[in-house]
Amino acid sequence: MHGDITMKEPWYLTPSDFLGNLSEDDRAAFFRLGDSRNYDKNAFVFRSGDPGRNVYVLCEGRAKIYKVSESGKDVILWFCFPGEVFGLAEASRGGPRDVFAQVCSDAVVHRIPRQHFSQFVESRPRVAMQVIDLLSCRLRVLGDILTNLATDDATSRIIKLLLRLCSRYGQINTGCAILGGDGAICLDIPLTHQEMADMLGTSRQTVSSVIGELKKAGALQTAQRHMHVEPTRLETLLLEPTFD
Repeated sequence: MHGDITMKEPWYLTPSDFLGNLSEDDRAAFFRLGDSRNYDKNAFVFRSGDPGRNVYVLCEGRAKIYKVSESGKDVILWFCFPGEVFGLAEASRGGPRDVFAQVCSDAVVHRIPRQHFSQFVESRPRVAMQVIDLLSCRLRVLGDILTNLATDDATSRIIKLLLRLCSRYGQINTGCAILGGDGAICLDIPLTHQEMADMLGTSRQTVSSVIGELKKAGALQTAQRHMHVEPTRLETLLLEPTFD
């Protein structure tokens, strides 16, 4: 469970836990619809062009949903964590996949035939509302990303990404010795500079350079493959034309 992060963020940035929001009866019935499978790190759950026969729920591990641009560059759309559902775009009408779903660690994924999923949602209005809420959140997040790509420079996009990740995947780090204060947040997600670049449409070198400047500014440090972030300092830096 993530800490009670008090940053004022839009409603659609709160962590998504589809399974956790289901009642015990709904959850048990949901799992009876399909079966679970283990995936090794870097394995694909599905690829672009595959038939959209199933809906998936991540039970353990981490997965990324991404597209490949015409130039061959990966563009990460979002990460999935335990309790989240993915593969929904083709749940209603079927058709080929438009994105890739790849696990970033060893993972357990529950697979449900889309016809069974559709019938389940149609018969349970509370579950249908959970699906609508999930899709609404993802749509709003992608809308923010598109706006940032059109209006912000690379530094601003990186800072906004870190703030968004803090809201969704951060844990309050009380008495953080790394940043020397109680306002630090540990990102509960091992994220490489290349993955950040793939989420922002920029280069790994640019991300590394900006991260270095944020460290100098006292807004971010890394330890044990995790980032420790000072959100208030990041928000202040957004208003500054240059770093000191």
